[in-house]
Amino acid sequence: MVFPLSSGIPEVFPTAQQEVARIASQAGVKWAVEWFRRQEPQLAQWQMELARIPGPPFGEEERSRWAEQRFRELGLEDVHRDELGNVFGRSEGFGQRCVAVSAHLDTVFPAGTKLEVKQQGSRLEGPGISDNAAGVTALLAMAAVMREAELQHGAPILFIANVGEEGEGDLRGMRHVFATPRLSESIASSLVVDGAGSDTVIAQALGSKRFEIEVRGPGGHSWSDYGVPHPVVALANAIQRLSQMALPQSPKTTFNVGTIQGGTSVNSIPQSATMRVDLRSASAEELDKLEGALRVAMEHCVEEEDERSERLGKRGGKLSAELRMIGDRPAGEVAEGARILQVMDAVDGHLGNVTRRQRASTDANIPIALGREAITVGGGGTGGGAHTLQEWFDCRGRELGLKRILLALLALAGSAE
Repeated sequence: MVFPLSSGIPEVFPTAQQEVARIASQAGVKWAVEWFRRQEPQLAQWQMELARIPGPPFGEEERSRWAEQRFRELGLEDVHRDELGNVFGRSEGFGQRCVAVSAHLDTVFPAGTKLEVKQQGSRLEGPGISDNAAGVTALLAMAAVMREAELQHGAPILFIANVGEEGEGDLRGMRHVFATPRLSESIASSLVVDGAGSDTVIAQALGSKRFEIEVRGPGGHSWSDYGVPHPVVALANAIQRLSQMALPQSPKTTFNVGTIQGGTSVNSIPQSATMRVDLRSASAEELDKLEGALRVAMEHCVEEEDERSERLGKRGGKLSAELRMIGDRPAGEVAEGARILQVMDAVDGHLGNVTRRQRASTDANIPIALGREAITVGGGGTGGGAHTLQEWFDCRGRELGLKRILLALLALAGSAE
């Protein structure tokens, strides 16, 4: 059976509200919403299957193969993986430009993490079960329901299960997509599905820069070499200097020292020490200022520690510091009045779904920073404990999130007539 999305060609281009209402009234879409409810056991099964497969940063290969197999089973066209492990499939339409819908495959959990995944009623538990097994499950649900209901749409819809969103992955999967001219030029708008929920629209990209800072020195014995310049002291002084800065509340700007490592024993002066620092801001300008302050703080505190050592009569060597960038996520925001925001507002208005606009760091950062239309939404249901071993997802209410995504995709892709 084929459920067309239009019974005729409109004389004027419809408003987003009119287009969403028209699509929602179609028999095929109504059938699709019922399908989401009936197929919840299958959706939960996909979600748990994926969560049981390791997906650490730069180690997503097994998950990529799993997603590729699902894409083929669900009847998507031109299914393939690129050299990074991004998985692609298409629901064909008309024209060269497409609507992209994506979800990231990777997790924050390192290789070797014990992935205990279980179900208790409607509640699924396990590392990565919400972020982002829920998003990938929503992606599969869209592909499945379009095949089952044979829904027609105008522009092609490009499905992407991408790698490299979390941590040091630094959005590498999505960067690669938009650095490939053939792909980038074909994508008219992007809908990113990340995590759980149906109550947010992320249309503002939170910028971040991440650094690993290593300070090296001569090291020595805590007693006999006391006074030689100390790498940990230099790092500690730099942290204190940064913590005393008056950072702007608007645009909100933050810094965090996530890890500190170094040394070999309690009675040794370390030869090296490292820390990893995360800088974030809603403003690219403020982010650059904070990076400058970090570099000045490190330079000042290394010099200060060397001077302290000289005053103590130690001349066996000086400190050196190296700042290595390990992450750079651009800031930006979708222009108010953009078609993708009009469509999403119309969808939520039609569903009576109360939402809020948010700023966050997601795969959408890349197209947003390029001036493209892109937003991030949740895959429905509810979740919590993200990035912990106690992560959970509750399947109740998943159909609202899925209906929301489906209506938005079909409205963005337009009529097949």
